[in-house]
Amino acid sequence: MSDKHYKETLYPGYGQEFGMDKVLFRAPTEHQELIIFENERFGRVMALDGIIQTTEADEFIYHEMLTHVPLLAHGSAKKVLIIGGGDGGMLREVIKHRGVERVVQVEIDNTVIEMCKEHLPNHSQGAFDDARVEIVINDGKEFVLNCQEKFDVIISDCTDPIGPGEALFESDFYRGCKQCLTDGGIFVAQNGVPFMQQGEAETTYQRLAPYFGDRHFYVAAVPTYIGGVMSFAWATDNAEARKVDLETLSARFAEAGIATRYYNPGIHLGSFALPQYLVDRLAKVS
Repeated sequence: MSDKHYKETLYPGYGQEFGMDKVLFRAPTEHQELIIFENERFGRVMALDGIIQTTEADEFIYHEMLTHVPLLAHGSAKKVLIIGGGDGGMLREVIKHRGVERVVQVEIDNTVIEMCKEHLPNHSQGAFDDARVEIVINDGKEFVLNCQEKFDVIISDCTDPIGPGEALFESDFYRGCKQCLTDGGIFVAQNGVPFMQQGEAETTYQRLAPYFGDRHFYVAAVPTYIGGVMSFAWATDNAEARKVDLETLSARFAEAGIATRYYNPGIHLGSFALPQYLVDRLAKVS
């Protein structure tokens, strides 16, 4: 990283580089190295430990898909748990659902929340101040393993499986999430770019198996996350949730009155159709 360019270090031998027009914040937190900077094309950009986490230009794709797919598939979620998501974008989308009565967000790094409130305010748009929201500064794995409360939807908005985010891809974390779900509840999580992050989808699929009857993935194209479509893990014991028809989804979407820029019921249904290379790999571990 130079004073004018930020090179992402997620993949050996391949990467992307962002011009840094202005650095807004750069410092080590208690858990990781945080930087927020401005880029001409992508707006404000946040990175942790050398890996781009979110940009103003395309964050809506990621946050809408990781939120509205499980919430509208469920249809009557009242309580939502978010693991991670310190930038506030996921929280912003969750509270758009008027039927949601309580949201608990567990973030390990309070500095991420505070710096994103200051430097990425368009992500949260005041969501942290919503009366339905409780913020817990804690390790996500520790929280779910000790939590006595039940949630209808759990969203794991975690970093990649290195550093502080590694524990959120382990079997114990998935076991804890299952314990925290209501009957028929839905768990979703970002699961990387399967074309580039070989093996992560298969590993997640296997680790979810002891706890959930229906496991799958859905996808969306997010330009910031280079190398093909971004995948999201899906797990529930309600196999019908993944098969909600277009008419029902459209009715729920209309009733919710949510304005979106990427998500719609057709995208929702189509996102569960996976590239054949991913289908083939998952078939080997089924």
